[in-house]
Amino acid sequence: MSSWFSRLHKWRYYWAIALVLGVIAYTFCLPRPLFSTPLSFVLEDRQGQLLGARIAADGQWRFPAPDSIPWKFERAILEFEDRRFYRHPGVDLRGVGRALIQNIRNRKVVSGASTITMQTIRLARGPRTRSIWQKLLETIQATRLELGSNKNEILTLYATHAPFGGNVVGLEAASWRYFGKSPNLLSWGESALLAVLPNSPGLMHPGRNRQLLLEKRNRLLDRLVAQQIIDPLSGSLAKEEPLPERPLPLPRNGFHLLERARRENTEAQSRIRSTLDKNLQTQVEQAAKFQLQRLKDNGIHNLAIIIAEVETGAVRAYVGNVLGTGFEHGEQVDCITAPRSTGSILKPFLFSQMVQAGRIGPQSMIRDIPTTLAGYRPENFHEGFDGMVTAQRALIRSLNVPFVFMLQEQGVPSFYHYLKKLGLKTLFRAPQQYGLPLVLGGAEASLWDLSGAYASLARTLTHFQDSGAYYESDLRSLHYQIAPPVSSEAQEQIPLCGAGAIYQTFEAMRQLERPSIDGHWETFHSGQNIAWKTGTSFGFRDAWAIGVNSQYVVGVWAGNADGEGRAGLVGIQAAAPILFDVFNRLPVADWFVAPYNDLQRMSICSNSGFRPLPICPTDTVWASPTWQEGPPCSYHQTLYLDPEKHWRVHQQCQGNTGMEKHAWFSLPPVAEHYYRQNHPNYEPLPPWAPECTPSEGSGQVMQWIYPRHRTEIYVPVDLDGERSRTVFKVAHTDEEAILYWHLDTKYLGSTQHFHSMELNPSPGFHEVTLVDQQGNQLKKRFEILEKRE
Repeated sequence: MSSWFSRLHKWRYYWAIALVLGVIAYTFCLPRPLFSTPLSFVLEDRQGQLLGARIAADGQWRFPAPDSIPWKFERAILEFEDRRFYRHPGVDLRGVGRALIQNIRNRKVVSGASTITMQTIRLARGPRTRSIWQKLLETIQATRLELGSNKNEILTLYATHAPFGGNVVGLEAASWRYFGKSPNLLSWGESALLAVLPNSPGLMHPGRNRQLLLEKRNRLLDRLVAQQIIDPLSGSLAKEEPLPERPLPLPRNGFHLLERARRENTEAQSRIRSTLDKNLQTQVEQAAKFQLQRLKDNGIHNLAIIIAEVETGAVRAYVGNVLGTGFEHGEQVDCITAPRSTGSILKPFLFSQMVQAGRIGPQSMIRDIPTTLAGYRPENFHEGFDGMVTAQRALIRSLNVPFVFMLQEQGVPSFYHYLKKLGLKTLFRAPQQYGLPLVLGGAEASLWDLSGAYASLARTLTHFQDSGAYYESDLRSLHYQIAPPVSSEAQEQIPLCGAGAIYQTFEAMRQLERPSIDGHWETFHSGQNIAWKTGTSFGFRDAWAIGVNSQYVVGVWAGNADGEGRAGLVGIQAAAPILFDVFNRLPVADWFVAPYNDLQRMSICSNSGFRPLPICPTDTVWASPTWQEGPPCSYHQTLYLDPEKHWRVHQQCQGNTGMEKHAWFSLPPVAEHYYRQNHPNYEPLPPWAPECTPSEGSGQVMQWIYPRHRTEIYVPVDLDGERSRTVFKVAHTDEEAILYWHLDTKYLGSTQHFHSMELNPSPGFHEVTLVDQQGNQLKKRFEILEKRE
């Protein structure tokens, strides 16, 4: 007896070790994670509606696990598979006994005893041979799963990974593939059908097993009626529902955003809740497809549209391209993120920066004359010149030359860093490499960054209107994922651009007037106020239109993804009509309220728009406070005239009597030459009296139009061997003046009214001299360099 107790005492240690090992094995008997199969990437709108999905890596439509299982499907699957699911610990002993009795009576397997928990384990383990040992393992793992998870989690795992026929896995994928709707919208008939499918997924095949599948569904509906889960009428109506014919295609809204989110997803998420509005997204996609048909007639195959809220920066519609144009035309390219030449779309940013810096006001006059700056010769779109034009008018008409002069004054590095702070991330070269063409399309930017920059300015303005303060968080990029509210605690005392400067910029952009392709003026009318701008890149490769109001920013790009240019691909024709079409689909928004806390009433010279001199006529306008330190007018001077006001005189020739002092608005000769063509009321300086010699420093009366600064002129030789002629052009303040032309020592002739002459000098150095009737001279030394073609 003592020997038996001794052996028992000895073996208890082994039993204890075995028990510990058993507990450890039981604790870690489940794989982590339970399911490692790849998932489809799913994109939803802000309400959780499906926008699109990408098939999983193994070729299965398998959506990520949802937050919950719809009640109708839950009741149907539990009635069909596991009625006591919420009462057993993973194994249903009553079900085992029932199945055992039925199988003995029928002498074959006619009923199983697998619970939903056990079936979940079987799905996680993958295909296995059916044996008592495998069944035992499933039972053990099922009880372990019950200990570590609640019932809702287990049911969700099962519904996510159960087979539903073909390459459809999981309830959500099945609901969309067979019924084209979210599982939450399934009817009783549809829920019952999906409940019986995991048990026999091969029944879901078009043209096969239709009657058998229908009978299984209807039997389940009868059981639901018998259990009083649904009423008899609902059961009868559910039986009348037809079976799905074939799998349906999944929605393809926001295709390019889906691909972008999949690339940018760094947290291994398979379901992205976006900020998009599905209804608006669908409308804009349809509008884009319709509008692209108009553009295709001109060989334009790609179009991108983005809509975002100003306040939140949340994107509401994202059309990266129009599907259906074909792979050969780059339909797969997301043109919202692709860097493209900006054209004139950056001009409002330069305008706002210079107003904020106090360098200009909206009424300040800017030169618009032929010029060559550091070898760069800008041209206006309509190929004409105004001589002088207000900064506001230059923005409204999108004139190139005045903005090149403005950028020269502001400085390329300053403007470059301003754009970087506004969120333009594609400026990867040094400022000096962009040079003055930066403001006319010499840089590339994406529709995403540009729309975000305009939204940032609008947000700054609206927040200042509401609180009278500036916030660092106002300058931020757009976003397409649901994000927490942005903190607005940190205030920026010196804003990048003040509310007053932004408001005056938007007021200029609100004019809705842009030059059309043939140089005429065109005005678009919309049901709401919009600050908008178009742009056309060099070579007609990109057409832009971006508009903003107090609620929304809309960006449009049109062109070819491969960069092919097309005649007529200009912002005003290709992109602007689409911009207004989109805005007309949005709620009407109030226009910005004038930020009078950041505007002051100030006097300006009524002629030049700059700070007035004592001799200037004045107007009173609202201006940014920085304008107090702005430059003074440089276009007014004091003249002394004879009593009849016909001649200019001075004390040496007229004496102290017979002279009258007058303030006179006078432009430089070249600017005056073009300005007078559009301003017939402009009065040029009176000529000097015959007996008066112009006093020193009395002003320049002649100025070169071409060549203005160049001293080396390349002259091509034509195919016939003759050298091309070079045009020399001069402006004179007196429109009646006669100019006498000399090349070196040779007299060439005279001109009046239009001072232009074609010369054909030989290669080498030359000097051209002009003399007017008053003896004023203008000289230009240059070198002719022969260039053969």
